[in-house]
Amino acid sequence: MKRLGITLLAMCSGLWLMAQTAVGPVLGPVSMRTAKLWAATESKTAIATVQVWAKGKPQQKQVVRTLPTDKNAPYHFQQFEVVNLEPATTYEYEVTLKDGPTHQPPVVMGKGSFTTQALFQWRSNAPDFSFITGSCAYFNEPRFDRPGKPYGGDSSIFETMAKEQAAFMMWLGDNWYTRDVDYSNEWGMWYRAYRDRSSPSLKQLWANMPHLAIWDDHDYGPNDYGKSFQFKQTSREVFRHMWMNPTYGENNEGIYGKYTYADVDFFMMDDRWWRDFDELPDSLNGKPNAHKRMYGKQQLEWLKNELRYSKNNPHISFRVIVTGSQVLNPGSPFDKLLDFPVEYNELMEFIKTEKIPGILFLTGDRHHTEIIKVQHDGLYPMYDITCSPLTSGTHAFGGKEANNPWRILGIDKLQNYGRISISGPRSKRVMKVEFLGIKGEALGQWQVGEQELRF
Repeated sequence: MKRLGITLLAMCSGLWLMAQTAVGPVLGPVSMRTAKLWAATESKTAIATVQVWAKGKPQQKQVVRTLPTDKNAPYHFQQFEVVNLEPATTYEYEVTLKDGPTHQPPVVMGKGSFTTQALFQWRSNAPDFSFITGSCAYFNEPRFDRPGKPYGGDSSIFETMAKEQAAFMMWLGDNWYTRDVDYSNEWGMWYRAYRDRSSPSLKQLWANMPHLAIWDDHDYGPNDYGKSFQFKQTSREVFRHMWMNPTYGENNEGIYGKYTYADVDFFMMDDRWWRDFDELPDSLNGKPNAHKRMYGKQQLEWLKNELRYSKNNPHISFRVIVTGSQVLNPGSPFDKLLDFPVEYNELMEFIKTEKIPGILFLTGDRHHTEIIKVQHDGLYPMYDITCSPLTSGTHAFGGKEANNPWRILGIDKLQNYGRISISGPRSKRVMKVEFLGIKGEALGQWQVGEQELRF
């Protein structure tokens, strides 16, 4: 009996240890008839299993197929795609993990639910919905961090965010911060992403809503880096394994892509893969420097063509260009698309010439939150909604930006996240932007109507 007790104790300890070293489950994007989930372990032999059923009908469970992932990655990643679902239906799921002898029971990694998108096209008005957003998530690891005051702030903000009844979370870059010990080698790139994703403060947020992401410099590589980063291919592989975006660039380059929820198109941009050195001059001989680019020709052509298709979709009200660096801010001394004038001018001229309505920019990076408004001749007002930081260091508005005349709302010195809601009848939809603090306290809000973003 004593030996049996020791054996059972060892089995339970092993199961507990496996559960502690596993990460997930994480919900990925949800469409009308599909959904994605993610799980990962340090053990290469551990196998996660996903079961899904319509809410209230557990007797109709389906086991979900696994999507192929790279076996050469230093961790064991598993991504799952749930298919053949019904629109506008809530489903429940359970993810279990098994590693070791066949007689050993599996461990429940997590449970949750998701709701598929509604099939409203040609049938009804678009459904009202909200999503949350933010950038700059730093998780302290003192032995590798810079000396002094910890840079990472109060991570309980993620527990607050997990309580939101949001359709999804859009991560705006710097979703983890590689350190000097990380970006000098490939293993370190994998380590940082896996280690930071496993933070206990994130567990409920991962399971409670779908997640999509872009990157910026710190989860791409070193500070301010662009196309010359020697491990950029590894960065792309890490990103593809950690997130479940619908697509990742074209021709095995970049991580850009598009996601549509209800009547909003999201164009998720890559501001690092093709990016030239920020300190290159903006102009040469009085003309924009054609050799200074952020998005690159391939990606910019993709964006323009997607905007053309979006313009001709009668069911789309807003077109949100999601990008790591700010776009419009004339008062900022730091990197922004405006400092890459060939591409900036090309994009603005394209929007004007093609008369693309409903465009806003959603950005991160700056360690403060603000809304910038810029008016160009022949264009409706252009808005740049910047939301930062989630947990990384904050700062106060100062210097050229202390009294930025283009800022119509500003929040500094505070951790925060954004809640963006879309509501209203057809052709009169309204986007409401709310910024909230660590405990969900209101910090500021602004809204814009669909009709204000037309020619």
